[in-house]
Amino acid sequence: MTRPTSRVLALLAILQAGGTRTAAELAAAIGVDERTVRRYVAHLVELDVPVRSERGRHGGFRLARGYRMPPLMLTDEEAVAVLVGMVAADRAGLVPSSAAAAHSAAAKIRRVLPRRLGAGLDTLIEGAGPPGAGRPREVPATDVLLLVAEAAREQRAVAIDYRSGDGHAGERTLHPYAVVAHAGRWYVTGADSASGEDRTFRVDRVRAARLLEDTFPVPDTREPNARLLTALATAPRRHTVRVLVRSDRAHVVRRVPPGLATVEAAADDGWLRLRLEVEELDWVPSLLAWIDRPFVVEEPDALRGHVRALADRLRRAADDVEPRSPAGVATGDPPAGPPGRPRRTT
Repeated sequence: MTRPTSRVLALLAILQAGGTRTAAELAAAIGVDERTVRRYVAHLVELDVPVRSERGRHGGFRLARGYRMPPLMLTDEEAVAVLVGMVAADRAGLVPSSAAAAHSAAAKIRRVLPRRLGAGLDTLIEGAGPPGAGRPREVPATDVLLLVAEAAREQRAVAIDYRSGDGHAGERTLHPYAVVAHAGRWYVTGADSASGEDRTFRVDRVRAARLLEDTFPVPDTREPNARLLTALATAPRRHTVRVLVRSDRAHVVRRVPPGLATVEAAADDGWLRLRLEVEELDWVPSLLAWIDRPFVVEEPDALRGHVRALADRLRRAADDVEPRSPAGVATGDPPAGPPGRPRRTT
């Protein structure tokens, strides 16, 4: 689908070509009805674009004679912020378009900037990396992302055609609370008609969306990003992990990546309960080691075996000097150590 903003720009492009166009001609060209054309024209007028209306049998809409879109005027700081920010967002996977679209947009802005900024900006852009370098394999469609964001802002229901991570597809009605970017992806949180519960959806998995007339109140007053991180941390997975950690909250929050776990006070004073939902247990002991505070595994029992295995590997690594193959066979002479350090052989 094409979002209203894109259609308004398409309408402006047609008018810039010159001549007078009837509402019917414009409606057919951009795929809307005549009433919508008049609404778009009113919007352009609000933006100080001089669209003239002519009545009569040969009437229609045209731009005022001599009107040209004003050139882009940016200060040096604004130019750096726009171009480097665009490339950085594209590398992070947050630009909902092809890498070519982001590159062409940067090129257009670059062409209207003063030459004195050119060499410096080009160097900064090259240093930021090529467009799309950090992009995940799937990005949301621009029209879908904008429509869902509009629905969240206006608190309007939206029908989405969604494909879940296991490949199951279907249409559902969503009451979107907020659209949030996290770790290179766009998410929408809201009430899901299918489950009757608050859910979090990846926008890149929304194949189509359309606004509905229904409105709704937002029941949760938490900051949108905090709501998303809680939803990501508590989404059901194969294993539920609960660990008591003897620490202050600030230290644990610094050591645990956002959206990975929830942290709450435990009954025993001085202890916190860390909860994670994970698919595999083998990496959890590394996280607990990184937290670097006394801990007690509450569940699952299988996690204790992984903790012991990591402790054994670290102990062997600390005792060994000579590098070994995975089978435990020496691979050759170890690198020379500091002067006076004895070589250990086995």
